[in-house]
Formats: sequence, C-alpha cells, structure tokens
Amino acid sequence: MTYGIPANKVIITVAQTGAITNKRLNPNVPEQPEEIAASAYDCYNEGAAICHVHARDKSGENTSDLDIFQEIHGRIRDKCKIIIQDSTGGGPNLSQEERIKCLEAGPEMASLNMGTLMRISGPYKGVPWSNMPHEIDYYVGEMAGRGIKPEMEIYSHAMLSEVRRLIAENLVQKPYYMNIVLGMRYQGAEPATPDTLASIVRQLPADSIFNCTGVGPAQTSLGTMAMIMGGCVRVGLEDNIYYRKGELAGSNAQLVARMVRIARELGKEPATPDEARGYLGLQR
Repeated sequence: MTYGIPANKVIITVAQTGAITNKRLNPNVPEQPEEIAASAYDCYNEGAAICHVHARDKSGENTSDLDIFQEIHGRIRDKCKIIIQDSTGGGPNLSQEERIKCLEAGPEMASLNMGTLMRISGPYKGVPWSNMPHEIDYYVGEMAGRGIKPEMEIYSHAMLSEVRRLIAENLVQKPYYMNIVLGMRYQGAEPATPDTLASIVRQLPADSIFNCTGVGPAQTSLGTMAMIMGGCVRVGLEDNIYYRKGELAGSNAQLVARMVRIARELGKEPATPDEARGYLGLQR
C-alpha cells in the first residue's frame, strides 16, 4: 500500500496559542477555552483540518490542567469536526509528567518531540527541553494505548535517527506523520531555509507524510515550498504573530485564509477533517 495525500490536496494545521506567544505580544492570541474554540471554528471554516492545542490557566500561563483541556476539546467539538491535536511539548514551566496529562482528554493526535533541545535565550535560557529516548518511548506508548496518532516533530537532521529507531522497533504505525519545525532558534531548531527543508524531506522514511512549520517570517515562504513538494503546512499565531512585516496578524483564521489562497493558486484544495483522517489513518 502506498501512503500519501492526493496531489490536489493539502492538510492545513493551525497552531493557535503555543507556549511562548501571548496577548502582550499580540492581543489576538487566544488563551482561554472559549477563545480557543471560537478561533478553531473560524479556522475550520477557512479550511484548516487540524487544530494544534496548548492550554493556559486564567492568568495566561501554560497549564496541564486536565479540566481545561477537556473544556477546550468540548467547546471545539460542539462547534465543528476539526481534528484536535494536543501538544505534549507543553511549556518550559511544565514537568514531563504534566506535559503528557493532555492525552487523558482524548485528542485524535498529539505531538511527539523527537529529541532533546536546549533553550538559548529568554527567562529559561540554559534549561533543556528533555525528550530523551526513554521519554519518547514512554510518550509514544501512552499514545498507542489510547489510539492517538503521534505527530513526530523534527527540529534537526539529528532527530531523524530517533524516527528511524521508532519505525525499526515498530513503535509507530504507517503512515508516519512528520512535522518539520524550522527557524525556532530559541529552542535549537535548524534555520528556516529551503535547503534545510529539502534536505530533511529527502531523508524521510518511506510511507511518510510531512508537514512544515516555518517559524516567524518563514511561515508563508516555507509553507508554500512544502506544498509544492507535496507536503502539508502549519500556520498560526503560535509560530508567527505577524501577517506581514510590522503588521500584527488579526487572527489565526487570517493566516489560514492566506495559506488556502496560495494552495488554490497551486492547484490544491484544503483537505476536510474527514479527508485528513483518512489520509493519516486516524483510529477515531
């Protein structure tokens, strides 16, 4: 069986909130459950198939509170059929045990970070973001036991070795879904350049579907390149708070709408959530 998505389709993910961006940087970042759900619905109507979820407490800080994740899920599911993909990256203030609690809320997908990185600036400068092999194995095991599809996040060529190990040990199932994150220098990602993206894509295992997350100004350019290469794309205020230089984005939906316009110029239509479920082999 050959895995992939049709040449005239693209899966668009929206990462709305993140662990770093906040209303002080852009007042349009959704932080509370009702804001996140309303934004997810707007993005769904613009063509997003997957919603990548981070949770915040009442003060806007990253949280692993299961009640908050469940409220976010419930509010989104009351509005639309978008695929919910929770973040197990969480935030720099969360422990390993806290980061994985979101799985108990029952997302269809969850991020699986494929290696340890070091934060090099900001208040958490020098604090490692630990994703050691045994921790990756624990996370992927918890996902498998719940029927949750891992979205393997790759920040550098080195992380491909962990991907290959999981495949060799039969810990992940086809089609393998890879998210190539470039330009997040704060966390040690490789530069957001066409050469880097092309090099990583060339080395992906067979039976992979790849998504590109370009951070900052690279969101649009690398997203466009990814679609041309047959991949998928992630946009949203988690990765980029601007619409263009000097102009803050008005909403996550605005960023989704732009990528949909570009996709259509390339002869592609955004996949619906149900189409994306089929392409990705989601169990639920």
